Amino acid sequence: MTTLPAASLMSSGAIARSAKDRADTGFRAPFAADIGNHYLIGPYGPVVEEVTALDLPVTGRIPEDLVGRFIRNGPNPIEVTDPANHHWFLGEGMVHGVYLRAGTAEWYRNRFVRSRLVCDRLGAPYPAGTPRTRVDVVNTHVQRFGGKTLALVESGPPAISLSHELDTLSYEDFQGTLAGAFAAHPHLDPLTGEWHAVTYDSGVKSEVRHVVVGTDGKVRRSVAIPVSDGPMVHDFAFTQEYVLIFDLPVVWNDAASENGHLFPYQWSEGRAARVGLLPREGAATDIIWIDVPPCYVFHMANAFDAADGTVMVDLVEFSSMFRTSLQGPGEGPPVLSRWALDPVARTVNKSVLSGRPREFPRIDERLTGRPHRYIYGAGIQMDRGSALCFDTLTGVDLAHDFGPGRFGSECVFVPKSDIAGEGEGWVMTYVWNAPTNTSDLVIIDATRFDGPPQAVVHLPVRVPFGFHGSWIADGS
Repeated sequence: MTTLPAASLMSSGAIARSAKDRADTGFRAPFAADIGNHYLIGPYGPVVEEVTALDLPVTGRIPEDLVGRFIRNGPNPIEVTDPANHHWFLGEGMVHGVYLRAGTAEWYRNRFVRSRLVCDRLGAPYPAGTPRTRVDVVNTHVQRFGGKTLALVESGPPAISLSHELDTLSYEDFQGTLAGAFAAHPHLDPLTGEWHAVTYDSGVKSEVRHVVVGTDGKVRRSVAIPVSDGPMVHDFAFTQEYVLIFDLPVVWNDAASENGHLFPYQWSEGRAARVGLLPREGAATDIIWIDVPPCYVFHMANAFDAADGTVMVDLVEFSSMFRTSLQGPGEGPPVLSRWALDPVARTVNKSVLSGRPREFPRIDERLTGRPHRYIYGAGIQMDRGSALCFDTLTGVDLAHDFGPGRFGSECVFVPKSDIAGEGEGWVMTYVWNAPTNTSDLVIIDATRFDGPPQAVVHLPVRVPFGFHGSWIADGS
């Protein structure tokens, strides 16, 4: 672990020997008191310790075939000087992880992703490599690719590699082949082993890019796609034929930037919305643009090519975003929808799959780019949370209720084996327990989704509401 100088407000501590006898790594961050910002208090509020806890208590039985780490990334601001102007998406990155092996939960760790900006604030040494941007906070996702555990973010900063114990190692530029930004939501094509991303640079209004990282760990394709206004492209999807580019009305706002808004992406009233179908190996001139009704989409569950030639994409849709709520998402109930995009007629047919509010849709990622049946997600309720499983074949929408005062986050599906069928596996998520202000790792048997959990790993601390993560099996 990194040793920080005394000037960084350290207090010493030994490595924890049990969950009840835990200790931090020595760093405790100062934090400005919240004034009128929902995203700085309660379950969203930052934690001020980097903690290691061993031999975690478990209710139920952890499947012995789960050997690896469940890691999630999210914003955790060290210092906020203007709470009213703080946006949830801007906090320093912090990863949270639980390591499972032999039916036990060996450890929980949380660590700041030590970009240079974070290191400056902590008084810590910089990671290896060179960042391409002055602001290099990496706070949105964590995935495994090319034998590396990578913390991810969109809009310019590079990915950052992490050790098995979640300590920061180095900036990642894919062996010097990545010339521009990377993304928060790259997607692995399970048939080719390549990593696809749609990227953009904050403040650059004229283009987004489709980037493909090959199995050798080098960028083999980077296609600039002309756009206007600098749209925020958080996620994308692909099929076996196309890459889907979402050009929606949340765009860079010059006036907001000039007026000091640190997150100047806002809704542009009257701006057209469209989805581009870029042939997988095509040029930007080959893209097929299809107009869609104005809306915003953070996350796609998956897309696939239908037998009739249309492109189907399942996603969570908002009627608008950052039009009135400028500290974080908060406009309109998010709806699980299916869009049928016709590349010949250049039309879209939209249908609601479920009106139950949810976010963070995920599937069995062995089916990425091909037809899927189940979509997992985090249910949004006022007094309690739930994990959701929507069956696109039957229309059944199952809920795993966490109980009063317990709220979940993004769910990740883990197949029971390489040959297991779709839906045969485990669904994993972090759950905040409001009465105790601690969190649990909940493991659900997907074959009895609405039944009791398979196992609950009890953490001694709170995992703040954050963004995205992955199950990373040992040896992957």
